[in-house]
Amino acid sequence: MSNVAHSTRSSHREALLEHLFAGEVMKHLWRRGDWRLEVLKPQVDDGGYDLVLEANAIVRHVQLKSSFRGSTVDKVNVNVLLAAKPSGCVVFMWFDQETLDLGPFLFFGHPPGQKLPDLAGMKVGKHTKANAQGVKAERPNIRTVRLSKFERLDTIELLVGRLFGS
Repeated sequence: MSNVAHSTRSSHREALLEHLFAGEVMKHLWRRGDWRLEVLKPQVDDGGYDLVLEANAIVRHVQLKSSFRGSTVDKVNVNVLLAAKPSGCVVFMWFDQETLDLGPFLFFGHPPGQKLPDLAGMKVGKHTKANAQGVKAERPNIRTVRLSKFERLDTIELLVGRLFGS
């Protein structure tokens, strides 16, 4: 797969990675004897999350982020509305550009039932494109979170444990 396809077809890639992620979570839960995972997708993506995952009566609102292995990405934008969800979290997935294999993962959140870590001290995000005057306007509902604030989880098994417990 060419780098051009990754940038020109980024929306397609994002949808594919979302499906691969949900499938990997489901596969791991299945293998540990938890046969039921509900995966819900919001009609509109302005609530701060991309997926709602429910397993064993634990509901997680998940904002997904991703980049290819070797990328220099060091921060992500997080919607403050995610903090209103009882078990909101952000999952960052590294992936292989050729095979689309997922991992390692980064997790920003708390155990099930606890809200997202406080975003109050984080920088307000800005639009990627400038206006006619060359100013990048602030996005009041977005906070920039450094990946160093995330917990690294090398396997899907470890991530599923953080999402739903063991």
